[in-house]
Amino acid sequence: MLIDVETFTVRKRFPLTISRGTTSETTNMWIRIQQGGVEGWGEASPFSINREERQSTELLFKALTEVATLLEIYSPWERQQIEWALAEAEVPSAVCAAIDLALYDWLGKQVGKPLWRMWGLNRRRIVPTSVTIGINTVEGAKQRVRDWIPLTGGDVLKIKLGSPEGIDADREMLLAIRSEAPHAELSVDANGGWSVDDAVTMCNWLESQGVRHVEQPLAAGEEENLPLLYKRSPIPIFVDESCFTSRDIPQLADRVHGINIKLMKSGGLTEAMRMVHTAKACGLQVMFGCYSDSTLANTAAAQLSPLADYLDLDSHLNLLDDPFTGATLQNGRLIPNDLPGLGVKYHAS
Repeated sequence: MLIDVETFTVRKRFPLTISRGTTSETTNMWIRIQQGGVEGWGEASPFSINREERQSTELLFKALTEVATLLEIYSPWERQQIEWALAEAEVPSAVCAAIDLALYDWLGKQVGKPLWRMWGLNRRRIVPTSVTIGINTVEGAKQRVRDWIPLTGGDVLKIKLGSPEGIDADREMLLAIRSEAPHAELSVDANGGWSVDDAVTMCNWLESQGVRHVEQPLAAGEEENLPLLYKRSPIPIFVDESCFTSRDIPQLADRVHGINIKLMKSGGLTEAMRMVHTAKACGLQVMFGCYSDSTLANTAAAQLSPLADYLDLDSHLNLLDDPFTGATLQNGRLIPNDLPGLGVKYHAS
């Protein structure tokens, strides 16, 4: 099979600030796998967890161009062998994700069916996706709410907290958002920005504000402190940066209520499916999330979304120049279409 790698840059409509910094644009990779007159598409987008765990555009592009030659000897039907070859080569997870998505897209196009139908999933079970309000000033946060709700037609908001200015600033921003959207469903993502004491304080306060759950309250690497928070928090705790693959789930099962699965972090749909089943077997809830992914990657995640309890697949909605179309937003729900494979089309800018 032949593999082509191409970069594309997407700019955010609203720059996003989290506890680790601000992003306004990213350069992602578009992967195309060709064999037998059929072409499958995948995407790799950069992300970072901390200084040690950072998959940059440059790293991903280098790895993808190298692995393209390695994989030429395989057929898209040889998914297990390809997975083993990628593991042996120790390529970044986002590279694995791009290849995995392209193989699934190729397969769906080859048989003429969308992935959700091949897996026997029910699109009516897809829950509304949240849209993200980044760390901001009080007035800035209110404006983001006014920008987002008419754009998406939904009222499920994920609020980024963990402000460098401390939990007082976090409280002030959340109250401003609640005043602007009194009936919205709210969840919080601290991106590891709190200490244990602050997390306990905030989780108790967030419960009084009707927040449904809190994501990654403690930094990755501090999982030993999660049992204390688990016992003292009145709202469910989800982890994101602390959970990459299905192997991470069993040791987290006694200290969290749910996990956030991201394709770039897990390595694609194959591992995402394993994570869903592992989490459910451990009694945990499942959320699907994203990084600075375009419609291509988020449509791929949407193929599995009937299995999720919560969805946060909004990154493409914040892009000014997304080159792809695919899953569409319907009453706040991201619904994959009936086209074969991922159901994604490309349009030149």
